[in-house]
Amino acid sequence: MIKNIFKLIVITTVIFFLSSCNKNNDKVAQITISKIATMPNMPEPYKMIDWKQKAKNFDNVVFDFDAEGDFLPFIWIDDARRNIDQQTFGIYTAIGDSRQGKNNNNGEFHESLAALGALLSAGLVDIDKENQDGYNYVKMVQNYFNSDNGWNIVMNNTNPEVAALGGGYGRDWWYDVFPNVLYYAVSDIFPEVDNSEHILRSIAEQFYKADSILDGNYNYSYFDYAAMKGINNHIPQQQDAAAGHAYVLYSAYNRFGDERYLRGAMSAIEALLSQTESRYYEVLMPFGAYTAARLNAEQGTNYDISKIINWTFDGCKADDGRKEWGVISDRWGNYDVHGLQGSMKDGDAFGFLMNTFCLAWPTIPMVRYNPKYAKAMGKWMLNAANAARLCYPYHIADELQWLPNKKSITRNVIAYEGLKREDSFYKKKELIGISPVAIGDGPRWTDTQPEESMFSIYGSGYAGIFGSIIEKSNVAGILKLNCNATDFYSEKAYPTYLYYNPYNEKKTVRYNASKNNVDLYDIITKSIIATNINKDTEFDINPDDVRLLVEIPTGVTLHHQNNKIIAEGRVVCY
Repeated sequence: MIKNIFKLIVITTVIFFLSSCNKNNDKVAQITISKIATMPNMPEPYKMIDWKQKAKNFDNVVFDFDAEGDFLPFIWIDDARRNIDQQTFGIYTAIGDSRQGKNNNNGEFHESLAALGALLSAGLVDIDKENQDGYNYVKMVQNYFNSDNGWNIVMNNTNPEVAALGGGYGRDWWYDVFPNVLYYAVSDIFPEVDNSEHILRSIAEQFYKADSILDGNYNYSYFDYAAMKGINNHIPQQQDAAAGHAYVLYSAYNRFGDERYLRGAMSAIEALLSQTESRYYEVLMPFGAYTAARLNAEQGTNYDISKIINWTFDGCKADDGRKEWGVISDRWGNYDVHGLQGSMKDGDAFGFLMNTFCLAWPTIPMVRYNPKYAKAMGKWMLNAANAARLCYPYHIADELQWLPNKKSITRNVIAYEGLKREDSFYKKKELIGISPVAIGDGPRWTDTQPEESMFSIYGSGYAGIFGSIIEKSNVAGILKLNCNATDFYSEKAYPTYLYYNPYNEKKTVRYNASKNNVDLYDIITKSIIATNINKDTEFDINPDDVRLLVEIPTGVTLHHQNNKIIAEGRVVCY
């Protein structure tokens, strides 16, 4: 009798718990993103490369001062000591870039987009850039913090004297905002570097002041962070700079706890959402979607995330903006190239590798804060990662690339800048009528650029974003996507993984737990699907469906708290 009573209590408790996690026993409804809906569930031909290894190999090749051979080494020391009295380093933007290297322009022309991207990538795949071969690269990169010019933010070059040699310094807004997004991310991976706190604080203060002065009006080509005023020039207005401001300010709020930064993040998101159409310019727009999702989940706001995501994927349609800049959904020749980010223009479509990597950075962790986008982001990621490999000369046929005879200099770690529908730039005879074409626009930057500058070091340096997020499962085409990898300045979370099944049949997936004695909680179905796992288990995933799995300690008590499900003080789901 006592046994039966005890059994009844246990059953009642389990039923109560499950009902508390899912009051209506309904799955989380998935939101359709129209552009992603046009992409195939399973792109063809399909091949998933090892992105983590690609990122590690890149670091090994590029951060080698002793490398010998044509165009090597790819890195050099800059001893001009701009902004901070220390040596820094430069990485070539593209192979053989004639503007760069220790013997050109006093060794000072190099870009933070290349250096910071490479540090971010390396840190994401567990390479210690604070102590590598005697160098603290994370400290050295601080020379990009431009204090000498009074802007007091991280910029794309160390000084204005060399800035005119290339794109983006004090005249093109995304170039001035994105390095700070990068620096904040790198500083979360490597949080204890000397002087970083001062730089992070200064960036936050400058961005907060800028947003306050802009007061919802981001209709400018760039912003002068010394004079604190917006300026228009020949470059289109870049209203999605607000997304970059919001991302940095919310990161600063989570780092420092200053309520002003929270208010600034909200103000910037509201400025972004006040637009009547997409003003997507380069890379910043999707960071607005991520920040809005976090604010909704953590601060109780109600921002329209779908609007920002659709603006990102559908792209800018405004004649006075960067028209047709968005996400490609197409098949070029015999290849699905869906998911690449860049120019969607007919006849001149061009998917860029760096931009595609960077789109995953905010969109995959976003689903932790709003799981209604899990299926859409899982499907996009599958398509994008499959297409991105085609930028690498060793992962695309020789007849579909511009320099097949020179690919050995890439060491299979440096890709072309991107993938074009056709060679509309150079009209190489052998490529007439060929699609797609792996190509780069490096030779178009200056008259002295070699053809090898089609190989993009700066873009390839971001491979660690994919490398930290993507892991292959035992089922080809079903990826294990780490939703925590690029979720910077967040509370410590349980391991959370997104699985999308592109097939029209149920699949059984093997799950390798990060440690023993954990349960698997599926955020989508709001249920525990496996208990007391000892490393390996299996789970089913329905056709064209998604799982969002969280590892929680076996036997832990879950409870509701402010629209969250909590386990041992950590958020399991929102």
